[in-house]
Amino acid sequence: MKKFDVIVVGAGTAGCMAAKTVADAGLEVCLIDRKKKEEIGNKVCGDAIGKHHFNSLSLDYPSGKELERRMVGVTVHSPDMKTVVHVKGEGLYGYIINRLLFGQRLLRDAINAGATLLESTQAVEPIIKDNFITGVVVKDLTSKNNAKLNAQVVVDASGFSAVLRKKLPIEIGIETNVDPKDVAICYREIRELVEPIAEPEYCAIFFNQKVAPGGYYWIFPEGETKVNVGLGASMSKDFPNPKNQLYNHILSQPLFKGSSITSGGGGHVPTRRPLDCMVGNGVIIAGDAACQVNPIHGGGMGPSMMGGALAGKTIIEAMERKDVSREGLWLYNARYMQSYGAKQAGLDAFRLLLQKLSDDDLNYGMKHRLVTGEDALKASMGEDLHLNITEVTRRIFRGSRRVSLLKKLRRTASLLKKVKAHYRDYPTLPKNFVVWRNKAQDLFEKASG
Repeated sequence: MKKFDVIVVGAGTAGCMAAKTVADAGLEVCLIDRKKKEEIGNKVCGDAIGKHHFNSLSLDYPSGKELERRMVGVTVHSPDMKTVVHVKGEGLYGYIINRLLFGQRLLRDAINAGATLLESTQAVEPIIKDNFITGVVVKDLTSKNNAKLNAQVVVDASGFSAVLRKKLPIEIGIETNVDPKDVAICYREIRELVEPIAEPEYCAIFFNQKVAPGGYYWIFPEGETKVNVGLGASMSKDFPNPKNQLYNHILSQPLFKGSSITSGGGGHVPTRRPLDCMVGNGVIIAGDAACQVNPIHGGGMGPSMMGGALAGKTIIEAMERKDVSREGLWLYNARYMQSYGAKQAGLDAFRLLLQKLSDDDLNYGMKHRLVTGEDALKASMGEDLHLNITEVTRRIFRGSRRVSLLKKLRRTASLLKKVKAHYRDYPTLPKNFVVWRNKAQDLFEKASG
């Protein structure tokens, strides 16, 4: 039975960052992925990532063939297509990347740091002894043989599938299931257009509850005539097939007449706040498996890399103290919540509001600029949500039947502020967790109501 210091399941953005971080410290790391080495990084994705994530992690910016296009911001389109809000600024400057080449770069960094890669290897289940995760049962997808790998700490960075998290016993103290209502089902294609797209420096997002209920559809430029176009819908009751919706409502538009498909595919994205607790005895959850995704636009590469790096840092410190228990790894929770989780939780409260608004509400609110582009940018970067409630706006609302919309927005802005403050005050010790979690659940029950 092979023994490592750390086993990382999943060589995605979170897994590679975790593996590199612990390997850089001289620990013996095993990085497992079910794909072949040359296919790691080839994932259905929006392909967009903000520059600030590279800054915070001290990573080189994308360049050469890895870089498809630089972006300056986002355009948000109302359901009736009559209002377009341009949101730009330092926080939204970023890149459209070649997902495969970027993934290969992160993998190469982890291997060069000393991580051992087991490709074409599937994690089957965790090995549990005395309420500690002590390793992983894996299956070689080539030989079909199973083997046991032992480690002091196991990181589940296996993406939405969360192959280990879902098999953890309740005593470990980590949520095993995610409510389908907090998941978006997506489908996207890379397409070549006949004519260049307008405003190629902006990622375009379109809200429409009839076309993409509980979600949105997008058009992200990747070249002069190449675009990433897709649709995500909430997996609430009677949710539609996203591929059918894309073909029936978006690819039928004049922009795509004569276009050709380069590649396509679908998947699931957890669009909610992070798991309340992401550690247990001998185990850490990171990336999509820990729901480390922006709840509004579903972007997960940046927060996943951050989660992986913080997981690695926490593991190094825990092993130096010779304490890889839940208590010894607990600081990972607090670090993530304070660095990104608080923002993520606040945006989750905003998501729950957006999902309740009708297309008429969205048209009206965007038309009258209740949230300006600047305020939307600030909210997306984790600041409080400010409403553009002038005296003129008040008169408009008093003369309409939209008073309830204004009340919803005000209530959400207040709740968002409380949620973020609560997550920033995440307990640094496990003994205070239950009280914190109960209050968090109460806040989100109000947001859902």
